[in-house]
Amino acid sequence: MITSSWLLVAFPALGALILLVGGRRTNAWGHLLGCATVIASFVYALAMFFASSFDQATDTTLYSWIPVEALQVDFGLRVDPLSMTFVLLITGVGSLIHIYSIGYMSDDEGRRRFFGYLNLFVASMLVLVLGNSFVTLYLGWEGVGLASYLLIGWYQDRPSAATAAKKAFLMNRVGDVGLAIAIFLMWKHIGSTGYAEVFAGIGDQSPAVITAIALLLLLGACGKSGQFPLQAWLPDAMEGPTPVSALIHAATMVTAGVYLIARAAPIYNLTPTGQLVVTIVGAFTLLLGAIIGCAYDDIKKVLAYSTVSQIGYMMLAVGLGPFGYALAITHLLTHGFFKAGLFLGAGSVMHGMNDEVDMRKFGGLYKKMPITFATFGLGYLAIIGFPFLSGFYSKDAIIEAAFGQEGWRGWVFGGAALLGAGITGFYMTRLVLLTFFGKQRWKEIRSTDGREFHPHESPPVMTGPMIVLAIGSVAAGFLFTQGDMLIEWLAPSVGALQESEHGVLPHALVPILTVGLSALGALIAWLLFGRRDTSVERPREVSAVVKAARNDLYGNAVNENLVARPGVWITRFSVYLDNRGVDGAVNGMAALLGGTSGRLRRMQTGFVRSYALSMLGGSFLLVVALLMVRFA
Repeated sequence: MITSSWLLVAFPALGALILLVGGRRTNAWGHLLGCATVIASFVYALAMFFASSFDQATDTTLYSWIPVEALQVDFGLRVDPLSMTFVLLITGVGSLIHIYSIGYMSDDEGRRRFFGYLNLFVASMLVLVLGNSFVTLYLGWEGVGLASYLLIGWYQDRPSAATAAKKAFLMNRVGDVGLAIAIFLMWKHIGSTGYAEVFAGIGDQSPAVITAIALLLLLGACGKSGQFPLQAWLPDAMEGPTPVSALIHAATMVTAGVYLIARAAPIYNLTPTGQLVVTIVGAFTLLLGAIIGCAYDDIKKVLAYSTVSQIGYMMLAVGLGPFGYALAITHLLTHGFFKAGLFLGAGSVMHGMNDEVDMRKFGGLYKKMPITFATFGLGYLAIIGFPFLSGFYSKDAIIEAAFGQEGWRGWVFGGAALLGAGITGFYMTRLVLLTFFGKQRWKEIRSTDGREFHPHESPPVMTGPMIVLAIGSVAAGFLFTQGDMLIEWLAPSVGALQESEHGVLPHALVPILTVGLSALGALIAWLLFGRRDTSVERPREVSAVVKAARNDLYGNAVNENLVARPGVWITRFSVYLDNRGVDGAVNGMAALLGGTSGRLRRMQTGFVRSYALSMLGGSFLLVVALLMVRFA
């Protein structure tokens, strides 16, 4: 079955082709086809998983893609434990999101096209994780970028959606440049872009080349996974429909960066500097996302910054090298369940509240939406690391690995991860309290455009996937870590997990501190928001810290002043230089020749006597010149 792995990509790709080219004839059943193709891919992935052995990677060449003299790039797929793990996550969670979308997008006139874009998204992500070379990965990488642009900007009548889509596209291009240059360096120094050849030859390169490739790959990963300094696009991506948010934040796009680092493990294992930079980026980003998440009232943006923070945990883990590759993938899988469930739960709340996203206008919804509350609540408990739920097993293992580092690294990285857990407990508890508990504030207000609120439970086609994801939020962590099953499964791809024998804190103490700090964060949130009524109006007088968090810790301002404005100035100067310099020189030369020709044309009178006089004058000047040379 492995030799037919191309079918995994072919099913959703065919669905996208039919839905996007078929036109209105597919409107009636397009959503069903979109779901069927992804489900078919998931079923085939399950069949491969149970029928095949994955002790080693299997490369399948489909055709010669780029045969240009010495540059020979085949379009091939690699099936190994790492790629199959991602395939099962993408198609499994993706199938649930597709089914959920049937209900969520039921009233949208472009539903058929929406499912076509979703299919394109899934197909591109499958190419990304199944490709057996960095060039094939780059093809899927760009396909995911295109699909995200189309889906984030789905509501084309909203300027904010168009701006968000453009922002995501441009910021991802910055990261993509890094990935492209890294591929160029591989070709220049190793002579190939295939995984097998690159990983076999990378050890013969100089430390500077290895580190350069590692850092450029990290730049690409930061763009796709919304990590510092390219994180600003990810919260704005909430302008798209909620199923898009769930797909981007749980199963596809943001996981691509973590996959890239894990796939390139043989490169990072040779560069301690590259590993350290990855770890620093992850530690900083997990705190940045958690802090900003505390200040937002938009339920989707709180979850978006939660994703920034949780992906930061994964980046921190892969930066630990053999101490964390498998732990990062474990958390990525559990995160896929509880974050998809949280986003779909947020979409269910919006569905029952006329698309309102301001948590201050919610309150007491657990009575009106019991299934949504129960499934969302399990996702909430999982993400804060409640004992024996999925996040407890996966996130706590990363924190323990961070504290397992020696010296200052253990204190800095472990401390950052532990502090992030406490902040996560705070902002997620705040979200749950404002949304589901307290006074039913929606009874007393109308939305800004006059809509009235009549909260109600979502239909079964939406609650069904939420229930399945809630079950995964509870059980996935235990199942994946039971007997180190997942860690041993991933060993052929990322290497065996190494455990630190030293570290700065005893291993047994870390889970206690993590649970305790998360509980403290939840308690503070309850004291601030659970025991008192929350104002519908957002308070204007706030501390400098809250103000900074509301402004994304000024990340957008930094990008605006350091990148966007200088770019505009350079563009304007280039335009001025082009108009006045290049165009001016060309136009000036044309004017000079035209003017000179016009003046010379006046001398062409047609009278013989005038020409004879000109010849006489010229002869006279020539004689004078010769005499001057002779007697000089």
